[in-house]
Amino acid sequence: MMQAFADRAAISETLQTGLATFYSRSRGGRWCKGETSGHFINVYNVFTDCDRDSIIYLSDPIGPACHTGARTCWFKEVELEGQEGAAVSHAGAHDDADHVPRTTLLALERTITQRREAMKLPSDGSKPSWTARLLGNPELLCKKIREEAGELCQTLEANEGRERAASEMADLLYHSMVLCNLQGVAMEDVLRVLRKRFTQSGIEEKAARPPKSAQ
Repeated sequence: MMQAFADRAAISETLQTGLATFYSRSRGGRWCKGETSGHFINVYNVFTDCDRDSIIYLSDPIGPACHTGARTCWFKEVELEGQEGAAVSHAGAHDDADHVPRTTLLALERTITQRREAMKLPSDGSKPSWTARLLGNPELLCKKIREEAGELCQTLEANEGRERAASEMADLLYHSMVLCNLQGVAMEDVLRVLRKRFTQSGIEEKAARPPKSAQ
């Protein structure tokens, strides 16, 4: 999300309060992110590297983390330009999400979103992508998810091996993510739910769920 400096007192406060706290060199003292803007960062775990000179706050931000209003401070991509790559340039801006670094799942989610946005544009006569077909046909989408779930189970039942299981899991994840995107459910929402369950019994969590409404 962002990079900042922290001293021992800031890290101690972060661990005690669960809010990302740093040492502000410009202010010459502690700085709890969000005290002015309201954009606090909830911290769940703190990690250090092997030399203990870098710290990572595993966190969930409330609002944008960057002072520019961007969700993250990392929105510029560096690349070589020119035929011989003699110069270095960068692309991206705080209001442009195209150059934000993403994990595999979030990169896939971005692609699905782009396919959905492209469907709003006038057709150029070309054949629609598979993602676009799924987004435009919920019945086909649900059919594929059920099909892929069955094929994943078959890899275990028929002992088809790890490679086949990984392939079928990838298919199931992709189709499930298309369904979530169609419903406006972000992958971060899904991951946030999973992380909350880390310290909870699966049996207790399921028992605590509200009953499904009758059809």
